Amino acid sequence: MKNYLVIQLARFGDLVQTKRLIKTLLARPEATVHLCLDASLAPLARLIYPDAILHPIMAHRAGTSDENAFLKMLDNNRRVFAELVELDFVAIYNLNFSGLNFRLAALFDPGKVEGYAWRNGQEVIGHWPAMAMRWSGFRRLGINLVDFWGAYCPDMLPPGQVNPEATPKGGGIGVVLAGRETRRSLPAPLLARIAATLAGSRKAQRLVLLGGRTEQAAGQAVIKDLPAAVQRNAENMAGRTDWKQLVETVAGLDLLITPDTGTMHLAAHLGTPVAAFFLSSAWCFETGPYGLGHIVYQASTECLPCLETAPCQENVKCLNGFADPGFQRFLVTGKPGHSPDGILTLRSEFDALGQTYIPMAGHDPDAPRREVLRRFLLHHLTGAEPLFDELEQTFAQQLYRDKDWMTADTHYGIQG
Repeated sequence: MKNYLVIQLARFGDLVQTKRLIKTLLARPEATVHLCLDASLAPLARLIYPDAILHPIMAHRAGTSDENAFLKMLDNNRRVFAELVELDFVAIYNLNFSGLNFRLAALFDPGKVEGYAWRNGQEVIGHWPAMAMRWSGFRRLGINLVDFWGAYCPDMLPPGQVNPEATPKGGGIGVVLAGRETRRSLPAPLLARIAATLAGSRKAQRLVLLGGRTEQAAGQAVIKDLPAAVQRNAENMAGRTDWKQLVETVAGLDLLITPDTGTMHLAAHLGTPVAAFFLSSAWCFETGPYGLGHIVYQASTECLPCLETAPCQENVKCLNGFADPGFQRFLVTGKPGHSPDGILTLRSEFDALGQTYIPMAGHDPDAPRREVLRRFLLHHLTGAEPLFDELEQTFAQQLYRDKDWMTADTHYGIQG
């Protein structure tokens, strides 16, 4: 038996996007995959990764404001850490840049830790995530996060084996009301118009609104703005589903209308078609739905993708294309000539590196450079060609550092 540990302490969507890495490890001979994650996501992880052994810890401090709760968290985590130390891992994949991740890494031989490690009291970063930090300066190019984490393994599964191809299931249309980041979400009146248009064009018999308890009021606002004929078939399920019910609901849909959310990634995992609306800090080439059969409506203004934490100086102009009356017509006809300015419509496809998106309407000015970056990254990961071509050399100069070649160590020190 060969034990592998994946440490994924981020949120809902990140857990689902770890799938290519986890499935690759599970496919190895005699492999047992252990997953350390936030305890709040353990019920979901049992549904999407039934073959993994879970080690839940309290990674986020929600509900731990009083001293007793904090001590309980500390006691629980120490017990799990002790369990992990007793296991003999072939490799540890530590995926998040956080203080807790680095402290967890300190439990293990740093030579076995991929990603974020701890050596002699120093935080160290592997070559691959260090390169990713450098290419974050041109986010419009990027690669999908599923592929980034999957690429920790040189034997990563082909992209077509990660998620099933999306097909309608007969259960109507789901609408995710909002994401965790406010500016990434469509306002309720606009979301209602888009949902009504898609429901009408597809003759949907059911419209299900999804979200947490904090989106219940938004769900009522969307229903209020729907045409009467659509209202009669609409149900606000925001705050009324546990993980199992959410999985069952999303698995049965014909289509999920959503911003960049964890539920979007869950739909892709389940093979449910996604119509994703990306704006503000959301950029589909980084975090779009993984698999075939999905459509992304990407806001395409020169200021995107922005930082959600910074105030918008452009009056959220990335919303303008979605609010254009012509966009409703485009949703029905799908004709490129009907697409308004400021919207890039893409379908999900694969290339040799993994997930990519092909324009159906609108112009993607970054496509030529993105193709070169993806070719460079593929050559870097596979060593398929001994030399980069002339165009790739530019990325080699930007993404490599001399110290990467000064040692055989696979980690890159923050302070080194």
